[in-house]
Amino acid sequence: MAETTVTEGTEEYSEKVNDVLNKISEFTLIELSELVSAFEERFGIQAIAAAPLAAGAAGAAEAEEEVEPTSFKVVLKSFGDKKIQVIKAVRAETTLALKEAKEVVESAPSTIKEGLSKEEAEKCAQALTESGAEAEVQPE
Repeated sequence: MAETTVTEGTEEYSEKVNDVLNKISEFTLIELSELVSAFEERFGIQAIAAAPLAAGAAGAAEAEEEVEPTSFKVVLKSFGDKKIQVIKAVRAETTLALKEAKEVVESAPSTIKEGLSKEEAEKCAQALTESGAEAEVQPE
């Protein structure tokens, strides 16, 4: 392994990069492991394994589906029959003035709050629902 040199595709890299690649190709696995550790330590980076990346898009899609969202928003679907109570609830849950709260309620469906934890979003939606509105929690 000590005599291996990088020759394929070297035209697209600078001379310095090709020199480094040629030197690295002479390393043992232990030396490569030490090199990776040194890079991580010196540059404050985390090396990732290439093998999981080659697993395919199907595996990545499954992993994305399994991740539970951490940020939620509360959407007012409709204000129902009790518009005044809903406006009061919107004002209580937000920092909106009366006029702005009225405009938000009348323009339903509209987002009331964003960037909430699941518990906060559920409490906000519950307060709106109790006032007569139709509200739901959606992931962001």
